[in-house]
Amino acid sequence: MKHFLSLAELSPAELTGLLELALSLKEEWRSSGNKPLLKGKSLALVFQKPSLRTRVSFEMGMVHLGGYAFYLSPTEIKMGGRESIPDVARVLSSYVDGIMARVFAHDHIVQLAAHSRVPVINGLSDYNHPAQALSDLFTILEVKGRLDGLRLAYVGDSNNVARSLLFGAAKMGMHFAAASPPGYQLSAADLALGRQLRTADTQVEMMEDPVAAVAGADVIYTDVWTSMGQEAETAQRLQVFPPYQVNQALVDHARPDCLVMHCLPAHRGEEITDEVADGPNSVLFPQAENRMHAQKAILVKLMAG
Repeated sequence: MKHFLSLAELSPAELTGLLELALSLKEEWRSSGNKPLLKGKSLALVFQKPSLRTRVSFEMGMVHLGGYAFYLSPTEIKMGGRESIPDVARVLSSYVDGIMARVFAHDHIVQLAAHSRVPVINGLSDYNHPAQALSDLFTILEVKGRLDGLRLAYVGDSNNVARSLLFGAAKMGMHFAAASPPGYQLSAADLALGRQLRTADTQVEMMEDPVAAVAGADVIYTDVWTSMGQEAETAQRLQVFPPYQVNQALVDHARPDCLVMHCLPAHRGEEITDEVADGPNSVLFPQAENRMHAQKAILVKLMAG
């Protein structure tokens, strides 16, 4: 594994290894603190899109592992504008041991990786969000004790998070069902790739009916209806998505012990209600904490050697 750009690019063994490493690093951190596996190592945090969890989890992950991380804001680089992406990659990778980038266009991540001499980690792009999905799989595994055979239902806008969850679920032998309104669904190419990545005789389903998607689900997952960069569509999306709200009536169609997940930030009262977000099925905040532990596994895998 040279870079971490998409879960679709990892083998099931690589993905399993990252999940096992995340568990080990979390247990170590809670018992006695992490060993300085990244002592003397530096990570550049390149942000085109701001984020609470992505910045703090990667930065503190490096600190816990004995390394150093520093933040580069959108105005400091203006990647692809003031300076070409290949030039940014060449210069930055001559200074640091790793690059984490959170960008708008997935092509920016691909170009960074192509021209970097150090590992590049996708902290989010418009195509996918593999660091988030890895921590989500880790959270499910931690709570449920397994992934194989579980049913994950995604409800709402089938965005970059949904795409990464599809790829990760397929790799780990999970059933995946997504419910989204027409025009906001995963593409035929996404679904075909998800089915191609399956390691078991599992279902990959795309539908309009959220009740059908969550029926018997072990996990219900949702995200905001309007993501960053889509603000001009807010009014239209608020008209389309109310039937896809994750509320208690919808959760009641899933298994009684189902997990409710959200990558945060949540627009409470829109895609999820307070009753569910703060209810007994919610793992929103353990899930958020696990961003740090799962990302430590990525950092160690790519940079410790």
